Amino acid sequence: MTLRVLVTGVAGFIGYHVANQLIRNGNAVLGIDSINSYYDQNLKKSRLSMLENLVNFSYEIFDLVDAEKVLEATKKFQPTHIVHLAAQAGVRYSLQNPQAYINANVSGFLSVLEACRAYSVEHLIYASSSSVYGANTKVPFSETDRVEQPVSLYAATKRSNELMAQTYAHLFGIPQSGLRFFTVYGPWGRPDMAYHIFTKAILEGRQIELFNHGRMERDFTYIDDVVEAIVRLLGKPPNSFGMEAAPHIVYNIGNHTPVKLERFIQIISEKTGRSANKVYRPMQLGDVVATYANVDRLMAAVDFAPRTSLEDGLGRFVDWYKDYYRDL
Repeated sequence: MTLRVLVTGVAGFIGYHVANQLIRNGNAVLGIDSINSYYDQNLKKSRLSMLENLVNFSYEIFDLVDAEKVLEATKKFQPTHIVHLAAQAGVRYSLQNPQAYINANVSGFLSVLEACRAYSVEHLIYASSSSVYGANTKVPFSETDRVEQPVSLYAATKRSNELMAQTYAHLFGIPQSGLRFFTVYGPWGRPDMAYHIFTKAILEGRQIELFNHGRMERDFTYIDDVVEAIVRLLGKPPNSFGMEAAPHIVYNIGNHTPVKLERFIQIISEKTGRSANKVYRPMQLGDVVATYANVDRLMAAVDFAPRTSLEDGLGRFVDWYKDYYRDL
């Protein structure tokens, strides 16, 4: 069955990869993105130019805060499914520009929910984040854990998305799945992410900062695994497998294997063939010490869980990085 999928944040890291795979699977995709200046716009435009060469792809550039434009685009395209990945990302930036997070992550999401309400879609998949687990200390993190202690505004907006989704599912019967991503990485990744920053610094012979004196652990999830999970979940709206309450569910999307930061940097050093010059710093506001995903719910739903090793994934990222930035 051919799907018509509206992908928001299509020029973003995950959005680009999801749209690319959906089109290659024979589906039609409408992408929406504002191409904002949070990070290098040329990288976003490069991703978009890769998609422009594919059949059954179209896109519009505007901000999701403009609810009327979202409704117009949805009416015109008539999507069967929506994958909402547009957001103001970054934990630390939320300390500098909190309004951007309310605009993009709360108001923007409301525009998408209202479009789903106006033009029935079979399934809305939206990006949440592992950051919603906040100050939780029990690991691995499970979807049934309490998530009432966010430690950043970014996390608070993502938890708000989950609550908004639950409400719209209850009131209007809109089938929705929220995806709590755990540190997604890979080719075409965001330059504000640690793996990108560390790779750049190591290749340029500069110092890298390790916060919390390097005593951090992360559940790193390779982009291809994230895409596979999303593609499989598209055909599994929550009301299709016996939900008794509102048709809304959240899933952890993680590699279920936390890695110490020191090991993470060691792998980048091995893949680049360069040594890392490390400087240790105190813990930063809004950060968490460890993330670790329980993915039993995802496995039960679609018989799949992320599995790419960090060695393989970082190897592919470093190869892409050297190729993409070789002339810059």
